[in-house]
This record gives sequence, C-alpha cells and structure tokens, in this order.
Amino acid sequence: MSEQPRRRPAPKSGTGKQAKPYRRPQKDPVRMLAFEALRAVDERDAYANLVLPPLLKKARQDERFQARDAALATELVYGTLRRQGTYDAVIAACVDRPLREVDPPVLDVLSLGAHQLLGTRIPTHAAVSASVELARVVLGDGRAKFVNAVLRKIAAHDLDGWLERVAPPYEEDAEEHLAVYHSHPRWVVSALWDALGGGRAGIEDLLEADNERPEVTLVARPGRSTPEELVEALGEESALPGRWSPYAVRMAEGGEPGALEAVREGRAGVQDEGSQLVAMALAAVPVEGRDERWLDGCAGPGGKAALLGALAAERGAFLLASEKQPHRARLVEKALSGNPGPYQVIAADGTRPAWLPGSFDRVLMDVPCSGLGALRRRPEARWRRRPEDLEGFAPLQRALLREALSAVRVGGVVGYATCSPHLAETRVVVEDVLRGRGAGNSPVAAELVDARPYMEGVPVLGDGPDVQLWPHLHGTDAMYLALLRRTA
Repeated sequence: MSEQPRRRPAPKSGTGKQAKPYRRPQKDPVRMLAFEALRAVDERDAYANLVLPPLLKKARQDERFQARDAALATELVYGTLRRQGTYDAVIAACVDRPLREVDPPVLDVLSLGAHQLLGTRIPTHAAVSASVELARVVLGDGRAKFVNAVLRKIAAHDLDGWLERVAPPYEEDAEEHLAVYHSHPRWVVSALWDALGGGRAGIEDLLEADNERPEVTLVARPGRSTPEELVEALGEESALPGRWSPYAVRMAEGGEPGALEAVREGRAGVQDEGSQLVAMALAAVPVEGRDERWLDGCAGPGGKAALLGALAAERGAFLLASEKQPHRARLVEKALSGNPGPYQVIAADGTRPAWLPGSFDRVLMDVPCSGLGALRRRPEARWRRRPEDLEGFAPLQRALLREALSAVRVGGVVGYATCSPHLAETRVVVEDVLRGRGAGNSPVAAELVDARPYMEGVPVLGDGPDVQLWPHLHGTDAMYLALLRRTA
C-alpha cells in the first residue's frame, strides 16, 4: 500500500441536484495557497521548499494575509506531504475505488482535509467545512459532495485509531507497519533500517525524526562573519548555538534568513550542520607536505564550497570549485563572491576533469545521490524516488570518486560525501572503488582515514573509519563522509 503510485486520472462524480439555494463558494487564501503548492509538487515534480516561498510572497501583498496565515499554509503543505503515505492508507479505507482512480486534484483536497483532521488541532467541523469549501472552489459542487462524504468518514477516528485499522501489526509485517505508521515507502524503510542496523527503537526514532520540521541552521563563514553577529541580529531569544559546528547558529523561532544583513551579503548562509561538519572534517585532516590547492569537484549549489573556501583562505590556500551545470556554477560563484582568499569557479564535468592528475592537496566530492538523507527537508522526495533510481546514480558516483582520487596528489586527502545513508550510495561505492570492482577498473592506491577524530565532540559516530550522521542522533541531515588518503 505504501509504495503504490497515488496519482492517476479518474472519472468525475456527478454534480447531483442542489438541495438548497445556490451559494457562491468562498475562497480561503490559506487553503487555496496550500492546494496550489501541492498541485505544483504533483504536476511539475516541483519541490515545496522552492514553490512555497513565491506563493507566500504573493499572498503577503494582501494586508489581510497575516503571519499566522503563512504559518498555517506552511504547515498544511509540509504536513500533508510528510504524512502522505499514512493519509493515503486512511483515504483508501474510506473510498470505494483504488486511489489511482481518484482524480489527483480531488486527492490533494482530501489529503489536506485529512491532515487538518488527523494532524492538527483544527476543530473537526472547521476542518471539514473549510475543505469542502475549497473543493467547491477548485473542483466544483459535485465533487465537493464526494469530498464531504469521505472527510466525514475520516473524522470518525483520530490518527491513532486509524493507524490501528490501516497499518498491519508489527509482528506480522514489520516493514509495512513502519511504512504506514511513519509515512515512508516500504523500500525506504528497508534501506534506512539496513544502514542504521539495530532493532525497532532506532528505526522508529529515525522515521519520526524524518517527519519533524527541521530547524533553520545558519553558517557564519569564517573571516566574513561570526556566530556572535548572527545571534545579535536574530536576538538572543531567537537564536541557539550550533550543536557541533562552531560556525553554526540555529534559528529557534524560524523566520526569514534573507532578512539578515550577513545572509544578504553572502557572509553567512543557510547550511545544515551535517554539511558544515563534512567540509570542516576535510579541512581538518592532516596532509603530508604542501597544503595549497583545494578542489570542490561537485560544488553546486555552493554551500560547502563557500565554507571550504573560507577555511582555505585562512591558510592562504586556493580553491577551485567545479560544477557541471552552468546555472548551478553561477550559484557557486554567487556563494563564493567576496571570499577573502583566492578561488576560481568553473563549469566542468568531474568525470572528465579539466585539471591535471595529482593537482590538488584536498578534494571534496559531494556526489549526486537519491537525497534520502534530507527527507525531513524535502518530504516529497520520499514519494518521488524509486529503488531503480540508485542504479542510475551508481556509475556516476564511482566515476566521480575515482577521478577525485586521481586529482589528489600522493599524500593528499579526498572526502567522499553524500546526503544519503543508503549503503549502495555510501560504503559500497567506496569499497568498490578501492578494490577496483567493475569492468575495466583496477584497485586504487588509497587508504581510508578514520574520519571520527575530525568531527570533534560529535557523539555516536559508529565504528569508523567512515562516518554516518543521523537526524535522530545528531539533529542533522543524514550526511555520509569517507576520508581517503592517496598512497601512490
């Protein structure tokens, strides 16, 4: 149930006869905005974090649209996307047809209504009536009656009551139970459990963390800003220190990072602490001999490159930031603009390097991946990805790591990073490259360096030598890092 495609066209319900004098439906700007965002995610494969800000900006032009309205719209969008798997199971139990036969816009309205009923404190009557009114506006009176009937069935039980009904017992099917209960596709539950290891408690904590709204974390780029400046700008009541990174400040009450002068000027930025830790670890590991030339081989959109460039500048080192896609390379250029040390940004393919072998002392290769480590930030990704997607990433990830090891000089260090805990994208890639697995490949003369000492103060880093961060253990995205030193 948790893995079935949910979006398919369906026949429309009949309009029926009007029992009362016709009343024109009233547009609710909050729910209209949420509906528009969900349609964009579904129809255009858009990401909510990119779609929602311009919709909110437009809505704020109406002085009647208050800050609390923006907060509710944001909760409706993200809450609906995060719990989509659970709500699909509940809706499926309340309709007389497979979900794939329910018209996608109807399903979006039902999902928004289900979230209001089961995931918020909005009173039942208000949640139903507001959802039906939205249906009248965007679907028409006929399908609004269908929405009304389904939501009244959903309102018969609370979330716990529905989970008892639609999730199989853990003892009978543990993965499907967790998939429905915590709203993740079954294959994602299986992959995360394999990577995490352990019993039921750990995987449930991880899945719950994926469904929590993440904090906004800022980075004060060394030599350009300080955490103290950010705290002062935010106000002490609205700022928390980073858990692990000395450059991090967490926005305790949310807010708009772009309102801060340091962020507008590029001296600070929005960056998860996991990403900060990866860049810091690569900069901290000792290298033999010179330490003058650094490479970020997959630099877009520029967050790690900006921090790496600032750290390189403190030592007088040069940073080359390479990004294959020209539009992303421009984002890297913007992020690095004003960097106090020497740098260059180029648009180049890391698998067909524009540099000579052995040119660099440190190389970061943060490879394209499934993004399963950032599901709390991009909840729609869990429903968009498929197991076969990993097969498409695999050759690229191996090729990029091989070229990174070729780019670094003997004695230099490569950081292989990915925002995914899936073993097929992390440890398996590193082992395959080191051992030369794959047609035409030979073993690479490199050795793993224990990365744990270079994440000082961060607990529960496992047995090493690589490091996997976790949302439920570290409060970060599930970033992976392996450090490799070239030996010949």
